[in-house]
Amino acid sequence: MDASGRASPAAAGRPADPGPGGSPAAVALAMARAPFTRQAWRELLFCAIEVPLGLCALVFPIALIALPAAVALLSSGGLPSDRPGQAHPAGLLSALGGVIVFVLLLLLFLAPRIGRGLGAAHRRLAARLLGEQIAGPPPTRRGGGAAGWLAATARDGPGWKAAAYLLVKLPVTVGGFYAVFFAAAGLANLTYPFWWPLFRNHPANVRLGPVHALTPFGALRIETFPGTFAAFAAGAAMLLAAPWAARAVSSADRWLMRRLLGPGRMAQRVADLERSRALAVDDSAATLRRLERDLHDGAQVRLATLAMNLGMARDKLGDDASPEVRELVDAAHQGAKDALIDLRNLARGIHPPALDNGLADALATLAASSAIPAELTTAIPRRPAPAIETIAYFCAAELLANAAKHSYANGVTIDVTERDQTLVLRVGDDGRGGADPALGSGLSGLAQRVRTVDGRLEITSPPGGPTQVIVRLPLHP
Repeated sequence: MDASGRASPAAAGRPADPGPGGSPAAVALAMARAPFTRQAWRELLFCAIEVPLGLCALVFPIALIALPAAVALLSSGGLPSDRPGQAHPAGLLSALGGVIVFVLLLLLFLAPRIGRGLGAAHRRLAARLLGEQIAGPPPTRRGGGAAGWLAATARDGPGWKAAAYLLVKLPVTVGGFYAVFFAAAGLANLTYPFWWPLFRNHPANVRLGPVHALTPFGALRIETFPGTFAAFAAGAAMLLAAPWAARAVSSADRWLMRRLLGPGRMAQRVADLERSRALAVDDSAATLRRLERDLHDGAQVRLATLAMNLGMARDKLGDDASPEVRELVDAAHQGAKDALIDLRNLARGIHPPALDNGLADALATLAASSAIPAELTTAIPRRPAPAIETIAYFCAAELLANAAKHSYANGVTIDVTERDQTLVLRVGDDGRGGADPALGSGLSGLAQRVRTVDGRLEITSPPGGPTQVIVRLPLHP
């Protein structure tokens, strides 16, 4: 750990960076230790997997062009010939040109989709091997039909950025190939002094051909046993250089991923704000539940005990007790009971205990206690987040109270369903209508409460009725 509390590079499993002011001995020690750290091998493995994965950006379009071209050649009887007496397939070149143009147009429209798919694979690989967590872009909004699909593809900015990443990454892929080559060829070169005496033990009058060892500067020609030590030295140098090459490649790849495969700076900011808001909403809901439990298990129990003791004291007062004392005890007893009722209503307003069993049971309790006959229908296969359940419950309670006060309705319907990760609450009545949030009926407060979790409140209430209010809430804030 350093002075700021952060883990040092060595503690994190990465080769220590000696920095520009490091001594030559520190630099040499860091280079010697680099190939033996876990992070170095992870970065080398990352490069080894990224090389074929990065080349997919070239292999896929080449395959799409080569396959139809081969089919066209076979169907035309082979390659064109200029021999006398044999017809020259004049339409072959034009057919091939048409095939290539068609495939290029197809690739143009498929590029965002291909970029999204391969980009997701690159992000998962970086998260698994490098610990680089890059949030994915938002999903594509698909339109209806082929025209809607083409329009959505043309407007898919994150998809085009991912396709650009696959093209810009090609030089980085070449660097990754060299990093893997340094490691693989370096390990192979280290073995030359060990296997040479076993396989090159021929008689003195027999002359064998030279053996070549691959190096970054070309093939090294080895004809004698002392020459194997040159291959060993080249292998050691390559093995020491491989982790640094892999680190440079992986750093460049991470830089490209953050800018081309992520959701973008503004979208990332919005996602962070939404995540912070969701945490705040969940924390607020948990705090309210804890406060309700504390009131229920603490203050309510003590008030109930106080009311019971005062009732027992009143019953034990003898006939010789003065009327003033009896009136004081009666008033204290009634005050304790009133305070208990107020506290129970307050706790129920903070967090209804019925919600502990789910939104459906809580709404059933609410409908049963409604002043207007209420019909409840629920279809919630998955339970929403506690904060969403609380908002939906209080919306239903407020709408039922409004219907009882203002609508003069004979009946109320409550319908709760789930559609596309959205909780839909419908409350309708057959009253006189005319509900308006601007009249102070509590609807404006409901709209503000719903908007805190990106929900929507829709009101349909023409004069003469009927009235229907639709509340749309996400299952999770």
